[in-house]
Amino acid sequence: MPTRVQLLLLGALIRKELTILVRDAHALASLFLMPIIFIVIMSLALKDIYNPPLFGRAYAVDVQDKGPLAAELMKRWVEMHGEPRALPADPTEALRHGDLRYVIRIEEGFSQVVSAPGTPSGVQVHLIADPALEISLFRATEAELSALVGEIRAEALQDRFTGMSTKGGQAIRLLVKTERLTLSLHPTAVQQNVPAWLIFGMFFIVNAIANLLVQENDNGTLSRLLTLGVSPGIQLLSKGLPYLLVNGLQAALMLAVGVWLMPLLGGDGLSLSHIHWGSLLLLLGSLSIAAVGMALALASLIRTHAQASTLGPIINVLMAALGGVMVPRSIMPSAMQTLAGYSPMNWGLEGLMAVLLRHSSPSEIMQPVLSLAGFGAVMLVAAVILFKRRTRQ
Repeated sequence: MPTRVQLLLLGALIRKELTILVRDAHALASLFLMPIIFIVIMSLALKDIYNPPLFGRAYAVDVQDKGPLAAELMKRWVEMHGEPRALPADPTEALRHGDLRYVIRIEEGFSQVVSAPGTPSGVQVHLIADPALEISLFRATEAELSALVGEIRAEALQDRFTGMSTKGGQAIRLLVKTERLTLSLHPTAVQQNVPAWLIFGMFFIVNAIANLLVQENDNGTLSRLLTLGVSPGIQLLSKGLPYLLVNGLQAALMLAVGVWLMPLLGGDGLSLSHIHWGSLLLLLGSLSIAAVGMALALASLIRTHAQASTLGPIINVLMAALGGVMVPRSIMPSAMQTLAGYSPMNWGLEGLMAVLLRHSSPSEIMQPVLSLAGFGAVMLVAAVILFKRRTRQ
């Protein structure tokens, strides 16, 4: 068949695929609505796990030191966390009953020890927490308290040895360059869930493709197309190309949800400022190739609607569970983290996190890009072999 005719047939088949998809409300919901729901629910549900709220928690202070540094520590803590509750007669009992979330006790002699040169000895500040306090909140409070004590000590030592205060804009200018990085390698709930469920949604196209392929096989459409001279390659191409577009729309919609919808719902917003757009497009393109390739291979293998409704989703869920979509890889045991490295979803997730959090350039994300593209190519070859075998039966 002449190439021009093949191209016309390819265009007609692509329009047919898109028309069928647009008319299928269930497929559209699974491809677009389901990932959005997961992003919203998981981001809001896990917001306090990734960003524990430190302000507004009921706490009390027991300041046994009357020195100026103890007063300064409490002043700064109150500015960041609000006024403390009155110290009860039995703080431990109040903590056990949940009336207080934590108590800060500053030992007598704190100001003297903190301002003294050399290595301070003995515990000067105690953080006593409610047993039911979330571990993430406890660790965050502990880290902030330690940092604040360190800051006050540094200022006190500088005042002691230079005789110049660092407050009120009178800071001494040292020949040291300081830089505070604003990028975090520990994502917020939105930064974790938007790329995670975006990837899950992109791979979920297997369900739509498999069901359509089974339907066309049952009603004889595949056989008629072969009789008309439409090659298996053209048929597969006509089913894969529309879903590259679908994946692109999914990605744009999920990113928009993170940027604009989540802040309206009370969650953190996803920031796309300063990212390398070339890296993002390159990674999303390789993800789409991997997702479409796998979907075509599985669809060519599936023979019934029951298989299409179970096999594809089960494989997707397993890949998501292992790949860090449902549970972040960073909190998995070491053996599970190693296993997660074999999931294509994890390749894509690690790459997207690098783009969104580290603003990585294309050269810095080549490993996940090539891994995804290579996986997609292997799946496409497998799809052609399986589809040809299917059409001969």
